[in-house]
Order: sequence, then C-alpha cells, then structure tokens
Amino acid sequence: MKQNSIFILLFFISSILLKVNGQTKPQRSLAELQQTFVDLRFGMFIHFGMPTYYNQDWPDPEAPASLFNPTKLDANQWAKAAKDAHMSYGCLTTKHHSGFCIWDTKTTDYSVMKSPYKKDVVKEYVDAFRKNGIKVMLYYSILDTHHKIRPNEIEPKHTEFIKAQLTELLTKYGDIEALIIDGWDAPWSRISYDEISFEQIYKLVKKLQPNCILMDLNGAKYPADGLYYTDIKTYEMGAGQHLSGDKNEMPALACLPLQSSWFWKTNFPTTAVKDPAKLVSETLEPLNKANCNFILNVAPNREGLFDENALTALKEIGKIWINQGSVGKIKATGAPIISSNLAKNKPSNSSWSYDMDIMDFANDDDFQSSWQSNPEIKEPWYEVDLKTSQAFTTITVFERKPNIKKYKLEYWANGTWKPLFEGETQGRVKLHRFTKVQGSKVRIVIQSYESAPSIAEFGVYNES
Repeated sequence: MKQNSIFILLFFISSILLKVNGQTKPQRSLAELQQTFVDLRFGMFIHFGMPTYYNQDWPDPEAPASLFNPTKLDANQWAKAAKDAHMSYGCLTTKHHSGFCIWDTKTTDYSVMKSPYKKDVVKEYVDAFRKNGIKVMLYYSILDTHHKIRPNEIEPKHTEFIKAQLTELLTKYGDIEALIIDGWDAPWSRISYDEISFEQIYKLVKKLQPNCILMDLNGAKYPADGLYYTDIKTYEMGAGQHLSGDKNEMPALACLPLQSSWFWKTNFPTTAVKDPAKLVSETLEPLNKANCNFILNVAPNREGLFDENALTALKEIGKIWINQGSVGKIKATGAPIISSNLAKNKPSNSSWSYDMDIMDFANDDDFQSSWQSNPEIKEPWYEVDLKTSQAFTTITVFERKPNIKKYKLEYWANGTWKPLFEGETQGRVKLHRFTKVQGSKVRIVIQSYESAPSIAEFGVYNES
C-alpha cells in the first residue's frame, strides 16, 4: 500500500513536470527571431470584422454587433487556400480601428460573442491554420474609435484596456509567432508612443510571449536603416511605403491586398484580383531577395468565405512559387528603441545654424526636417536641454545622409560636461547605448565631416 502511494505520488509529480516542461520553451534572441521571420518569406493577411459588412474599411464605430453574421464561416477554407499558395503563416485582424473584437473577450460587449455568430473567430482561425501546418500571427489596432481610444481622448484606463485585451490574445491561443500593431504613431491615427506607452506594451508582449515578434506598422515615419519601435521594419505598399530593394539590410515586412482594398467589398466577386504571376515576379521574389517577408491580404466575404476568384489566384501563385527556405543570413540589428524620446520638443541650442534650418528641427519628432550648421563654423555643436536632471542610457543621432565623421557626445552634470563617447560611427543612424548616467543637458560636438553637418533627429532615451 505504501509503495503504491509513493508510485502514485511520483507519477503525479512527474506528470506536472512533464506538463510544465511541455509548455516551457527557451527564449530565443531577437536576431534568431528576425531571421526566422524573414525566412518564412510569404504569408496571408486576413482582414475580417465589422468593416466586412460595410463597403468601407472604416465603418461606423457605433455599428451594432448584430451586423456581424458570417453564416458559413470556414477557417479551414482559409488555411487550405494559404497552403495552396505555399504560404507559411497567417495573420488575422483581431480588432481593427472601429473596435469590434472577433474573439471571446471579457473586456467589452462589443464583440463577436454578442453577435448572431457567437463563436470565437480567433480560436477557429488558429485551430484551422495549425491543423494545416501553418504558423499563426495576430493583428491588433491601438486606435479604437468605438472605445474612444483616439486622439485627444487618451486616459490611463485606455492603456489598461489595451493591456487586458493583449493579455487575452497572448494567453488563450498558444504560441503566437508575431503580433502586428496598427493605428499607433501614424499621421492618420495621431496617438503617440507617449500617450500610450510603447515601452509598456512592448514589455507586456515580451513577458507574455518572449518569442513573439512585435511589429508596428510605422514604416512611413522612421528611417529605413534604424530600428525604432518595432522588431521588424514594416512597409504598407498600398500607402506608398516601399523599401529600397538594392540597399535594404534590415529584416522587413511588406503588405499588400490581393483585392482592391483590405476588407471585402460587394464588387469583389466580379472584379479581377491582382495578377498572380506579377505578384510573384514583381513583388514576392524581389522582396525576399531584399530580406523582406511579404504578406498578401485576402478578404473573406460576409459569409466568412473567400470568393472563387481569390481562391483561383492563390492556387495560381502556388503553381509558380515554392518557398525555398532561408533567404540567407541577415545582418543583426541590435535591440530596437522602445522608450520615449526625452529630447523631443525640449529646448535646444547650437552653434551658428544655416539660414532657417535652426536647432528646433533636430528634436521635433520629424525625420524629414533638419538642423544644419552654417558652413562658416569649423567645429559645430548641437545641444538639448532636458530641463531637469534625468537618467538616460541611450543616444541616437540621425543624419539624412552619412556625413559626420569624428564627434564626441557629452552630458552636463554637477556643473561640468562629462564624456560619453568620442570617435567615429558609420551610417546615418548613430546609436550609442551605455551604462545609465544622470544629467540635465546632452550635446554632440562635431569634429570632422565632409560638408556642413546636419541632424534630422537627436534622441535621448532611458531604456531598461
């Protein structure tokens, strides 16, 4: 009896350990995750939600949940269509800008569970794609016009709401390869990384799923050769964002819809989709050669199915394209900038500027404007006043074109300038990370250069 009890106890303990070990995966480096993502090469974006029931991508944010009623929804059809095209992953819009959630959420009544459908679409999607051997990713919009997460209305409760929703999405559905964030720090959304803290959201995602790549669709704003607020550079091609194929060294994602827009429209069944052969030869293959993963959007109709013309196009793609595996080793980027820029819009000063290109343009959060030194100055300098003594660990200097050679970085503390760096750094993005220091001012003194120096953005960050 005693031996049986011991056996049962050991069996129980070993079962727990096996279960724990089965759920625990080693944390991979960012470089590994970036390489894996780019090597996936080609995936399927699926925009599906309340906009599907309008002829607009941005529907009425007060549209009733009763409109969402995909009577024939078949996520297995989506997965098989992705497989036909040799896609290696899918990515579903869990919530778009108008705020309707297509998963079983406890955070709001504005969800699929209050619709006639009453089933968790995210679960159906992840189950179907995994069953077909396809990896799963999710899309989530920070901008949410239904829940009033929009410019000039951001409150602390909105950050908590977002965290609660992301926690659901990253704990209920197993391993999520990547999370695509949208509606944040964009000219049309106007919600900054200060109003909704990027650092807080990023750390939450990595805490919940350390091996989940986080991508923000902010490619239009930040320099192509700098990793700001994203693990992967992103390009929305339909919005005119294109990477330079012959110069790009960063791990990247580019997206485009197969049809004329992201969400289904009533004319889709009778309107030609993009030509499969051209998509392969003019988009997919060139992007892959430039270290860029391509995600092609296919929009389900109001019944929850892909139209026949979309299915045919995906089969045609599969006939002429096969995933060849790794694109080759990509260049390591280092960790992205995730913290708020302490220098943004702070008082600044400089040596004599050139005409109207004065010091304010180098810390205005606009990478298209620049401070430029007057050519008469032999050793120009630029300085930001943080107004109070603050801790910081990182400085970035971004030039429109590589020009500055030797320079030094200093910070003001206890009535004196103290050194941080002196030397040369190649490229337009000059990134310096160091042990935490405390100071009230930061400056760059430019010692050698090819032509009159200019700085588009000067950043100071207190990263963990």
